[in-house]
Amino acid sequence: MFSKKEKDINEEIKEATEIKEEKKCDCGDDCECSCKHEETQEDIIAKKDEEIGKLKAEVEDWKQSYLRKQAEFQNFTKRKEKEMEELRQFASEKVITKLLSGLDNLERAISASEETKDFDGLVKGVEMILGQLKNIMETEGVEPITSEGQYDPVYHHAVMVEDNPEYEDDHIILELQKGYTMKGKVIRPSMVKVCKKG
Repeated sequence: MFSKKEKDINEEIKEATEIKEEKKCDCGDDCECSCKHEETQEDIIAKKDEEIGKLKAEVEDWKQSYLRKQAEFQNFTKRKEKEMEELRQFASEKVITKLLSGLDNLERAISASEETKDFDGLVKGVEMILGQLKNIMETEGVEPITSEGQYDPVYHHAVMVEDNPEYEDDHIILELQKGYTMKGKVIRPSMVKVCKKG
Protein backbone atom coordinates (compact mmCIF):
# COMPACT_ATOMS: atom_id res chain seq x y z
CA MET A 1 0.00 0.00 0.00
CA PHE A 2 0.92 3.63 -0.39
CA SER A 3 2.15 5.76 2.42
CA LYS A 4 0.31 8.90 3.34
CA LYS A 5 3.04 11.00 1.74
CA GLU A 6 2.82 9.15 -1.55
CA LYS A 7 -0.97 9.53 -1.51
CA ASP A 8 -0.63 13.29 -1.07
CA ILE A 9 1.82 13.53 -3.98
CA ASN A 10 -0.46 11.48 -6.22
CA GLU A 11 -3.40 13.72 -5.32
CA GLU A 12 -1.43 16.83 -6.26
CA ILE A 13 -0.39 15.34 -9.61
CA LYS A 14 -3.98 14.35 -10.32
CA GLU A 15 -5.28 17.84 -9.51
CA ALA A 16 -2.63 19.50 -11.68
CA THR A 17 -3.50 17.23 -14.61
CA GLU A 18 -7.22 18.03 -14.24
CA ILE A 19 -6.50 21.78 -14.19
CA LYS A 20 -4.39 21.44 -17.37
CA GLU A 21 -7.14 19.52 -19.07
CA GLU A 22 -9.70 22.16 -18.05
CA LYS A 23 -7.53 24.84 -19.62
CA LYS A 24 -7.23 23.01 -22.94
CA CYS A 25 -9.56 24.32 -25.53
CA ASP A 26 -11.47 21.77 -27.56
CA CYS A 27 -12.40 24.41 -30.08
CA GLY A 28 -11.33 24.23 -33.66
CA ASP A 29 -9.40 26.82 -35.61
CA ASP A 30 -12.57 28.75 -36.39
CA CYS A 31 -13.39 29.22 -32.72
CA GLU A 32 -13.50 32.74 -31.33
CA CYS A 33 -13.50 31.88 -27.65
CA SER A 34 -11.28 33.77 -25.24
CA CYS A 35 -8.77 30.94 -24.88
CA LYS A 36 -7.15 31.76 -28.24
CA HIS A 37 -6.79 35.41 -27.31
CA GLU A 38 -5.13 34.89 -23.97
CA GLU A 39 -1.59 36.22 -23.91
CA THR A 40 1.21 34.18 -22.59
CA GLN A 41 3.21 35.46 -19.69
CA GLU A 42 6.16 36.04 -22.02
CA ASP A 43 4.00 38.22 -24.30
CA ILE A 44 2.83 40.31 -21.33
CA ILE A 45 6.39 40.75 -20.06
CA ALA A 46 7.59 41.72 -23.56
CA LYS A 47 4.84 44.36 -23.86
CA LYS A 48 5.59 45.73 -20.41
CA ASP A 49 9.31 45.86 -21.21
CA GLU A 50 8.51 47.76 -24.40
CA GLU A 51 6.32 50.24 -22.46
CA ILE A 52 9.04 50.66 -19.84
CA GLY A 53 11.58 51.30 -22.60
CA LYS A 54 9.35 53.97 -24.17
CA LEU A 55 8.76 55.62 -20.78
CA LYS A 56 12.48 55.59 -20.00
CA ALA A 57 13.19 57.24 -23.36
CA GLU A 58 10.49 59.83 -22.69
CA VAL A 59 11.90 60.54 -19.22
CA GLU A 60 15.38 60.94 -20.74
CA ASP A 61 13.99 63.40 -23.33
CA TRP A 62 12.30 65.43 -20.58
CA LYS A 63 15.48 65.34 -18.51
CA GLN A 64 17.60 66.59 -21.42
CA SER A 65 15.02 69.28 -22.21
CA TYR A 66 15.04 70.39 -18.56
CA LEU A 67 18.84 70.54 -18.49
CA ARG A 68 18.88 72.63 -21.70
CA LYS A 69 16.26 75.03 -20.31
CA GLN A 70 18.15 75.30 -17.04
CA ALA A 71 21.39 76.12 -18.90
CA GLU A 72 19.56 78.68 -21.07
CA PHE A 73 18.10 80.32 -17.95
CA GLN A 74 21.49 80.45 -16.24
CA ASN A 75 23.01 82.05 -19.35
CA PHE A 76 20.12 84.54 -19.49
CA THR A 77 20.61 85.40 -15.80
CA LYS A 78 24.36 85.92 -16.27
CA ARG A 79 23.74 88.08 -19.35
CA LYS A 80 21.21 90.24 -17.47
CA GLU A 81 23.54 90.60 -14.47
CA LYS A 82 26.32 91.74 -16.81
CA GLU A 83 23.99 94.23 -18.52
CA MET A 84 22.85 95.59 -15.14
CA GLU A 85 26.47 95.97 -14.00
CA GLU A 86 27.33 97.86 -17.19
CA LEU A 87 24.23 100.01 -16.74
CA ARG A 88 25.27 100.83 -13.15
CA GLN A 89 28.79 101.69 -14.26
CA PHE A 90 27.77 103.91 -17.15
CA ALA A 91 24.35 105.23 -16.08
CA SER A 92 25.76 108.59 -15.07
CA GLU A 93 27.93 108.92 -18.20
CA LYS A 94 25.35 111.00 -20.09
CA VAL A 95 24.88 113.44 -17.21
CA ILE A 96 28.61 113.66 -16.50
CA THR A 97 29.27 114.45 -20.17
CA LYS A 98 26.77 117.31 -19.97
CA LEU A 99 28.33 118.59 -16.74
CA LEU A 100 31.82 118.61 -18.26
CA SER A 101 30.96 121.58 -20.47
CA GLY A 102 29.89 123.50 -17.35
CA LEU A 103 33.16 122.56 -15.65
CA ASP A 104 35.13 123.72 -18.71
CA ASN A 105 33.27 127.06 -18.70
CA LEU A 106 33.93 127.53 -14.98
CA GLU A 107 37.65 126.89 -15.43
CA ARG A 108 37.77 129.37 -18.35
CA ALA A 109 35.92 132.02 -16.34
CA ILE A 110 38.30 131.69 -13.37
CA SER A 111 41.36 131.72 -15.63
CA ALA A 112 40.15 134.82 -17.52
CA SER A 113 39.33 136.71 -14.31
CA GLU A 114 42.78 135.97 -12.86
CA GLU A 115 44.45 137.47 -15.92
CA THR A 116 42.23 140.54 -16.25
CA LYS A 117 41.23 140.98 -12.60
CA ASP A 118 37.69 141.56 -13.92
CA PHE A 119 35.57 140.17 -11.10
CA ASP A 120 32.33 141.54 -12.58
CA GLY A 121 33.02 139.39 -15.63
CA LEU A 122 33.70 136.43 -13.33
CA VAL A 123 30.34 136.89 -11.62
CA LYS A 124 28.55 137.05 -14.99
CA GLY A 125 30.42 133.95 -16.16
CA VAL A 126 29.52 132.03 -13.00
CA GLU A 127 25.86 133.09 -13.37
CA MET A 128 25.86 131.76 -16.94
CA ILE A 129 27.39 128.48 -15.79
CA LEU A 130 24.78 128.22 -13.01
CA GLY A 131 22.04 128.68 -15.62
CA GLN A 132 23.66 126.00 -17.78
CA LEU A 133 23.79 123.56 -14.83
CA LYS A 134 20.15 124.26 -13.95
CA ASN A 135 19.16 123.49 -17.56
CA ILE A 136 21.04 120.18 -17.41
CA MET A 137 19.29 119.27 -14.16
CA GLU A 138 15.91 120.19 -15.62
CA THR A 139 16.43 118.03 -18.71
CA GLU A 140 17.29 115.11 -16.39
CA GLY A 141 14.05 115.61 -14.44
CA VAL A 142 15.69 117.21 -11.39
CA GLU A 143 13.64 119.98 -9.77
CA PRO A 144 14.24 122.04 -6.62
CA ILE A 145 11.96 121.51 -3.62
CA THR A 146 10.00 124.53 -2.47
CA SER A 147 10.91 125.34 1.12
CA GLU A 148 8.26 127.84 2.10
CA GLY A 149 5.17 127.53 4.24
CA GLN A 150 4.21 124.28 5.99
CA TYR A 151 6.99 121.87 6.98
CA ASP A 152 6.66 118.46 5.26
CA PRO A 153 8.96 115.68 6.56
CA VAL A 154 8.83 113.97 3.15
CA TYR A 155 10.50 116.95 1.45
CA HIS A 156 12.19 118.76 4.33
CA HIS A 157 14.78 117.82 6.96
CA ALA A 158 14.49 120.01 10.06
CA VAL A 159 17.99 120.66 11.39
CA MET A 160 17.03 123.63 13.59
CA VAL A 161 13.91 124.75 15.46
CA GLU A 162 13.04 128.18 16.76
CA ASP A 163 10.08 129.78 18.52
CA ASN A 164 9.43 132.70 16.18
CA PRO A 165 6.34 134.93 16.63
CA GLU A 166 6.34 135.86 12.92
CA TYR A 167 5.66 132.25 11.81
CA GLU A 168 2.98 129.69 12.56
CA ASP A 169 3.85 126.41 14.28
CA ASP A 170 5.51 123.86 11.93
CA HIS A 171 6.22 126.47 9.28
CA ILE A 172 9.61 126.87 7.62
CA ILE A 173 11.58 129.90 8.76
CA LEU A 174 14.71 129.46 6.66
CA GLU A 175 16.11 127.12 4.01
CA LEU A 176 19.69 126.17 4.89
CA GLN A 177 20.31 123.84 1.94
CA LYS A 178 18.19 123.38 -1.19
CA GLY A 179 16.56 119.98 -1.70
CA TYR A 180 15.78 118.25 -4.99
CA THR A 181 13.45 115.69 -6.52
CA MET A 182 14.22 113.62 -9.59
CA LYS A 183 11.20 112.59 -11.63
CA GLY A 184 9.04 112.96 -8.52
CA LYS A 185 11.35 111.08 -6.12
CA VAL A 186 13.12 112.98 -3.35
CA ILE A 187 16.86 112.60 -3.95
CA ARG A 188 17.85 115.14 -1.30
CA PRO A 189 15.46 116.76 1.20
CA SER A 190 15.80 120.47 1.93
CA MET A 191 17.59 121.29 5.19
CA VAL A 192 15.43 123.84 7.00
CA LYS A 193 14.89 125.77 10.21
CA VAL A 194 11.33 125.22 11.50
CA CYS A 195 9.15 127.24 13.88
CA LYS A 196 8.09 125.34 17.02
CA LYS A 197 5.84 127.12 19.51
CA GLY A 198 6.47 126.83 23.23
